[in-house]
Amino acid sequence: MSESLKQSHYPSPSRSQEIVSRTLSVVVDNEPGVLARVIGLFAGRGYNIDSLTVTEVEHERHLSRITILTSGTPAVIQQIKTQLERLVPVHRVRDLTEEGRSIERELALVKVSGKGEKRIEALRLAEIFRSKVVDTSTEHFVFEVTGKPSKIETFIQLMSELGLVEVSRTGIAAIARGAGA
Repeated sequence: MSESLKQSHYPSPSRSQEIVSRTLSVVVDNEPGVLARVIGLFAGRGYNIDSLTVTEVEHERHLSRITILTSGTPAVIQQIKTQLERLVPVHRVRDLTEEGRSIERELALVKVSGKGEKRIEALRLAEIFRSKVVDTSTEHFVFEVTGKPSKIETFIQLMSELGLVEVSRTGIAAIARGAGA
């Protein structure tokens, strides 16, 4: 049998099991219960939500945008998008990661305690990361840092070595680049 006849047309199991992360933008009616329905879809099927933000984006039309960071196999991601599109209050589902031209940002408040050299190092690192001091005392700082989630993670990791006390994160806000909506 020739080598070409032995090859399968189906993807190999190891490739199809690859876990990918996706940022989904879901435009919905801004009415009670919509968020619960979207979250219920994820919970009922065992899908994970890594980040979730919701805000009204068009007051006159009563529309909100739900930005969801989720992960799964490509087949699971496709299933999520298909099932979201079938929900009645959903107007549009966009996979911003797949489209490849999006901007993602997150805000975090990071509380750090420390004195002496650790305090000086925390301030130096905060300057490098372009974070702002939004609260301070002689024994602590609260930094406001914005940027890509990877930047936030790195900042938190560095601060954990200097006296990290607490972190509060907003979740990802994302939008497609260019003129299209």
